[in-house]
Amino acid sequence: MDDDQFRQLLDQLDFSWSGYRKVRKGVKKRIWRHMQELKCQNMHAYLDLLNQSAGLRQECKKRMTVSISRFFRDRQLWLDLENDILPRMVQKDKKRVRVWSAGCARGEEVYSIKIVWDRLTEKFPQWPGIEILATDMHPDYIDKAREGVYARSSMKEVSREVREQYFEIRKNGHRFDIRAELKKGIEWKVRDLFSGPPGCDFDMIFLRNNLLTYYRTHLKIKGLKRILKALVPGGWLIVGSHEKPPSAVSDLQRHPSIPWAYRLDD
Repeated sequence: MDDDQFRQLLDQLDFSWSGYRKVRKGVKKRIWRHMQELKCQNMHAYLDLLNQSAGLRQECKKRMTVSISRFFRDRQLWLDLENDILPRMVQKDKKRVRVWSAGCARGEEVYSIKIVWDRLTEKFPQWPGIEILATDMHPDYIDKAREGVYARSSMKEVSREVREQYFEIRKNGHRFDIRAELKKGIEWKVRDLFSGPPGCDFDMIFLRNNLLTYYRTHLKIKGLKRILKALVPGGWLIVGSHEKPPSAVSDLQRHPSIPWAYRLDD
């Protein structure tokens, strides 16, 4: 499959070339395997099938998903959350904070949130509880996340202290199992980002390295506006380190010194 054919597929699905440009090699291999499974000899035949079947179209979108995840990805973000945004957010005498991880992949982001929250609970005795809703369109990703078992490659940015406190270390340091107590307060659901919010009144939404990277602008706007309906006024949207919301979504204010944190207008 050459780049011109791949661009035809992106056009059909309203995906962005700039989002896929650096990762297209692996994605093209997955799509080519799908074409072979369906006995499609060329892109034209493949696109015809996608137009005829919503199920095949959804399967194609799953195979287009790029999941590059590890604990505490973009380390500075997590330091900013722990030292600035979260303490600022819970100054309102909240008894419980609600967080949505939208596009949670295999769960590294979700458990990173729980670890930061637990560390803050140790510092501040009156720190509120937390409820996390984690969603992804891949059922197998959700199953892996719920299981909470990770390879060494996911742990590059995890300190020895955190590893020993929050993980059961097995197989001579090549397997890391999330401790049972860290799994409490997390609900996992299979859900597409465009299916609408899975709940409401979230104090913080993580939307990192998915919608704002891989889709075209009009879908970014449509999807983000729907997602923000689930965020409380004054709540925080957390995006990827190279992402920013479209300018057409004007009710978000970027943190003055933290480029990946946006506050919804009151």
